[in-house]
Amino acid sequence: MTIGFIGGSGIYEALPLRNTRTESVTTPFGEPSADLEIGEFGDTGREVVFLPRHGPDHQRSPTDLPYKANIYALKQAGVEYVIASNAVGSLKEELPPQTIVIPDQIYDRTKHRDLSFFGDGIVVHQPFTRPYSPKLADHLSEAAERALDTLDSDSGVVDEGTYVCIEGPQYSTKAESEFYKHQGWDLVGMTAIPEAKLAREAEMAYATVAGVTDYDVWKQDAEVTLEEVLENAAANEEAIKETVEEAVRTFPDEMDCEAHGSLEGTINTPAEAVPEETRERVGLFVDEYLDE
Repeated sequence: MTIGFIGGSGIYEALPLRNTRTESVTTPFGEPSADLEIGEFGDTGREVVFLPRHGPDHQRSPTDLPYKANIYALKQAGVEYVIASNAVGSLKEELPPQTIVIPDQIYDRTKHRDLSFFGDGIVVHQPFTRPYSPKLADHLSEAAERALDTLDSDSGVVDEGTYVCIEGPQYSTKAESEFYKHQGWDLVGMTAIPEAKLAREAEMAYATVAGVTDYDVWKQDAEVTLEEVLENAAANEEAIKETVEEAVRTFPDEMDCEAHGSLEGTINTPAEAVPEETRERVGLFVDEYLDE
């Protein structure tokens, strides 16, 4: 079993990994955000593959992230489960900064991102009703509860919630923020899409630990600043690190997720009609189905 983690380098460096190694990876979709960092988690023997989403020094904007290369690289490394972490704004009074949320839904408000591995001669209609794998999300929620109890933290853990993904890199206008709140959504961030969609197409279970950094700008007198975001992100880091550590340590030997095998019955193009160049590019995902 191999578990992938997409997040900040500070969290990764604090995990108890042994026999670590760095792997430079190339993919048909370009270079990932950084080299893969791979190690064994404590005494569990479980392999963890870490990828810093924004690069080792946070050089990449949410719009310009190499999402396809990142997910492809994790798939190529044998990852079956992806745990992500996100810094998010809150759209509800009851979700103050430094709250940990395990969302279960996403609303896509991005404009300039390529959302699928497929196209160029192969059509795949992938169900995405539950964008986060429910079993993995439940496991993360339980791990977060135990982790915060251990830390004796004042931060709360909230199960479920809708993450609205905006384009960025600018924060929301007041009108946008008020609109999102009016819809009843819970969190606003910039990186869940297309990461979650691509993970589903790659048949990897995916869920995220979201740390609230601010109230966005719907709240009276609220003004989101980088300083505030970074300060609360740093405060959330320990809770997220402990959550990820607890989740990996207690990961069940088997966790059957609907994401595993999610391409079955979704490929609308017969194998003989798929261009050879396209088949080479996405063969890692579809070969077992097109060869049937």
